[in-house]
Amino acid sequence: MTPEPNTPPVSGLAAFASRDFRRYQMARMSVIIGAEAQTVAVAWQVYSITHRALDLGYTGLALFLPGLLFLLPAGHAADRYDRRMIILICYGLQIICTTALLTIAVLGLKNIWLIYGVLFLIGLGRAFSAPASSALIPHLVPEGQFVNAVTWGAAIFQLANIAGPALGGLLFTLPLGWLASGKLTGPGIVYIATLCSLLIFEVLISTISVRLGRMEHRAASVQVILAGFQYVRRSPMLLGSFSLDLFVVLLGGATALMPIFAQEILHIGPKGLGMLRAAPAAGALVISLVLARFPMRRKAGRLLFTAVGIFGAGTILFGLSHNLVLSLIALAITGGADMISVVIRSSVLQLATPPEMRGRVSAVNSLFLGASNELGEFESGLTAQWMGAVRATVVGGIGALMVTGIWPLIFPKLRKADQLTAAALRQDLHPRP
Repeated sequence: MTPEPNTPPVSGLAAFASRDFRRYQMARMSVIIGAEAQTVAVAWQVYSITHRALDLGYTGLALFLPGLLFLLPAGHAADRYDRRMIILICYGLQIICTTALLTIAVLGLKNIWLIYGVLFLIGLGRAFSAPASSALIPHLVPEGQFVNAVTWGAAIFQLANIAGPALGGLLFTLPLGWLASGKLTGPGIVYIATLCSLLIFEVLISTISVRLGRMEHRAASVQVILAGFQYVRRSPMLLGSFSLDLFVVLLGGATALMPIFAQEILHIGPKGLGMLRAAPAAGALVISLVLARFPMRRKAGRLLFTAVGIFGAGTILFGLSHNLVLSLIALAITGGADMISVVIRSSVLQLATPPEMRGRVSAVNSLFLGASNELGEFESGLTAQWMGAVRATVVGGIGALMVTGIWPLIFPKLRKADQLTAAALRQDLHPRP
């Protein structure tokens, strides 16, 4: 394939010229704020019932398992059916699940297996909505504005990740028990806010005008369903990108342990937990705004590995810190570094994948993301149960640094990646027949 002439990266607010992109991002901001607030409430509720780090890890496992079990049909569905409709149905399921969490909170039920069951259903909705959402984004803006759209999408995601945990921590402690004779306190108030955010999301997504229909016209078969795996396996840059995030976040992520740091190490309570959850997003937001104004032009692969190394170092600093300010700074550093990684990996995923394959390839990516995030929470809870939260976090950060040193040797094409354009990435991504 002959490379297209180099064009300067698009900066500024170019992606917001698209009406569908604006509405999609408003919907994302609303639903992420609600979801992050809900995550704070669920984590605190589970830990207050059992006081065991391992049980916090099980919350991540419950969210991850549906992605593992339904990966293949979710990817095929995203390429076979209207992606917008899939998203609406999946978030309808989220409304039902949040209503169930609200009921558990109001009734004061202490059976955490009920909570795990609801989280499993939430994970089921995410398993189908994630590849559909990822594959929809390139159709909301012209191709030349895609990296700009990814950068702003990441900025909005991080802004919501700042507001969501802060909102969750605030609502969790509001003295509003009089709303339901003292029963609607703590998690219940948060779940009501999450329900409102989900309803806003459904309304905005229903007004998006893009209708893609079928991208994959072949009926379901083993060959068609497995095509995403085969494409990633034959593409060293995609496989390297996906697996890098998997192992770094799997080892270095400390999100699931934040309730322990908030309560037992920093002694800052649920409001402080919201601050800890928001700190990585604050760092990521700053970096995303910088990238929107000054987009990456060259040497994307080297920048990716540098950012991942900084992420590991920030994780170690957070694990060793017993000071709130230092802990917030360390988490902000990890968030900023992760943002650079997100923009590069998201661009590689979409620009290097043919439109008719994006649902299935995005489903494979969702599996890696789920393993790194939700399964990573289980790994964090398990190791913290064995060696304590501080040691588990520090060891995880060291493991992330080791991965950063090994992956450039295993995937040299990823290290040598230069421009984030479809022409450059697809030129470097010729799957072997």
